[in-house]
Amino acid sequence: MNGILPLWKPKGMTSHDCVVRVRKLFSMKKVGHTGTLDPEVEGVLPICLGQGTKIVPFLTDTKKTYVAEIMLGTATETEDKEGKVISEKEVVSPPKEKEIKKVLHSFEGKITQIPPMYSAVKVDGKKLYEYARKNEEVERPKREVTIHEIKHLVSEKKDNRIIKIKVICSKGTYIRTLCVDIGKALGYPAHMDSLVRLATGSLAKKDTYTFDTIEKAVRQNRQNELILPIIKGLDHLDTLPVNQETKWKVLNGQKLRKPEHITSKNPFTIMYHEQLLAIYQIHPEHPDKIKPIRVFNS
Repeated sequence: MNGILPLWKPKGMTSHDCVVRVRKLFSMKKVGHTGTLDPEVEGVLPICLGQGTKIVPFLTDTKKTYVAEIMLGTATETEDKEGKVISEKEVVSPPKEKEIKKVLHSFEGKITQIPPMYSAVKVDGKKLYEYARKNEEVERPKREVTIHEIKHLVSEKKDNRIIKIKVICSKGTYIRTLCVDIGKALGYPAHMDSLVRLATGSLAKKDTYTFDTIEKAVRQNRQNELILPIIKGLDHLDTLPVNQETKWKVLNGQKLRKPEHITSKNPFTIMYHEQLLAIYQIHPEHPDKIKPIRVFNS
């Protein structure tokens, strides 16, 4: 079984928990997820199966879409509602719509983030949350991420301290940190009150299945009906079609002469009709050639 299982991750499970459960359900070892979601976050979590695990880093590298709620007035050590409160300020006069939109707009484009202490980013071989649990301070590496779009939404909750937003962002973006920084820009300590991932690349909520649906399909031996083709996770890459003669060279992992129209150093897919053969890129040492970085068996 090779492809992508578009899972709707439930709250209360880690991304690794989801992988373990899929392994058991499908009785297979080669299973991997494409971007960690915290246990209290639900949403789109593509699970790669079999040869699909070869595309994990390429699918992880896609844009993500989230809906988050920011709680103004309290900051926590974990930057979400699970952590201990470390700062408070009463929200006497909540920010108006015009001010919120102006602040949100200021975060669009490339921004610099400092990862939260309670995160899996590694410093000197240890994860930041390991330092945090021991109350050890450590310098955190800054990272540049891109906020492609950010919108203010109407919250269903009758609480004027909550600001609901929709964010389309690059990989590596910490929405918790974004919520905290937006709160600061509005003049308040803040934390992320809730988060849902609506899309990873072109895979959206409408494409996903819950574990209940997956388990029912397995019992009825219909699990193959839920699996998307591997190429579905690569539709953000350019494509180079080849003929049958070249197809066999590609499947044997051969380097090829670079076509003139291939100029980007980004990876691209090699297709024979509708069959995914490989992912290639320009050879780093021989710019007149292209080389395979992933080859898929037929």
